[in-house]
Amino acid sequence: MFADFWTEKRKIVVTCPKGIAPWLAREAEALRFSVRAEGEAAVETEGTLTETMRLCLQLRTAHRVLYHMGSFTASDADGLYRGLHGLPWEHIIQTSGPHAYLSVTSTTDNATIKDSRFANRKAKDAICDRLVAHGGQRPDSGTERDRAVIHLFWKQDSVDVYLDASGEPLSRRGYRKIPLAAPMQESLAAAVILATGWNGRTPFVNPMCGSGTIAIEAALFAAGRAPGLLRSNFGLLHYKGFDAAAWKKARAEAHEGEKETAAEIVASDIDPGAVAGAKQNAATAGVLDRIRFAVCPFAQTVLPGRPGVVVINPPYGERTGDAEKLTGLYGQIGDFFKQRCGGYKGYVFTGNLSLAKRVGLKAKRRIPFYNGSIESRLLEYELYSGTMRREKEPGKER
Repeated sequence: MFADFWTEKRKIVVTCPKGIAPWLAREAEALRFSVRAEGEAAVETEGTLTETMRLCLQLRTAHRVLYHMGSFTASDADGLYRGLHGLPWEHIIQTSGPHAYLSVTSTTDNATIKDSRFANRKAKDAICDRLVAHGGQRPDSGTERDRAVIHLFWKQDSVDVYLDASGEPLSRRGYRKIPLAAPMQESLAAAVILATGWNGRTPFVNPMCGSGTIAIEAALFAAGRAPGLLRSNFGLLHYKGFDAAAWKKARAEAHEGEKETAAEIVASDIDPGAVAGAKQNAATAGVLDRIRFAVCPFAQTVLPGRPGVVVINPPYGERTGDAEKLTGLYGQIGDFFKQRCGGYKGYVFTGNLSLAKRVGLKAKRRIPFYNGSIESRLLEYELYSGTMRREKEPGKER
């Protein structure tokens, strides 16, 4: 029975930005979910719809948590309609009251469909017609993802239907009220922090902090604060059978991970407006008291006395500036690392590998990421006190 969604174990697909899946897989396993498959931008696990609560609340690198509802074959839009109309939506979709709203999203690769919006409309019609046929009303529908969201994965003749437990992408924590220019997505920032191997106890320094996303995600990580606790709304809250007691328990479990930390987190930017915005974002996230902000050129950032991690996300000429004008900036980053950051591990996240060469240091690791559609790298530099020592082994991508 589909009324047992909340207690029936099924496939769960958790999506993420391209290239982040290895860190998402580790997060899922840490939450006691077995990873059955790992793709370029998703991991597959299994569990009940109730168990998706923990994923929505605690995953840092995820975008969407999709609970598998059903599969069927469809060669065209009429087949899609028939397949969807055959699923018992009356057990899961609200048809009256404040929750009676439906949004459909899709990933479509079918020769008969030129525009996924047509598939979405056909899907809404099928679902709503089914609800009316079983004594319900036709719920409102649209593109807003603030209530029930259904996701279709339609490839050739195969259709998989999912309940979106997350609703709005999990990367939208809700704290970034002032994003400024070309901000790094929250989930990507979290993955970058995990990729450094930082333990949340040593200093973390983020020059060129911009809107403060990296520093804020570092503060949340160090405090063991589940990012989903910053949000009050998820798709799963709007399905029939939602268990308020189970939700309260999942939130309490998420709070159990919180801890005291003595980690010193420093964020700086030359732009006073950027720092003011970053402070406001940090206050919204509840971590303003955990970050020391400063307005200064990045090279004048005051580092804590004990070594830790320094992460810089400089502009790279794709969205926010001219690459030719940034050559000197990357050279200055290398000087900053050599002259000021002895004993630290230094990281540069960039989408311009030509500019990265201007840092003038040999990277120990080159970790592939994507910033939206931009192929990027997180470059790791091991910075020794005194004269820089070259690594014997070149960094390897993985």
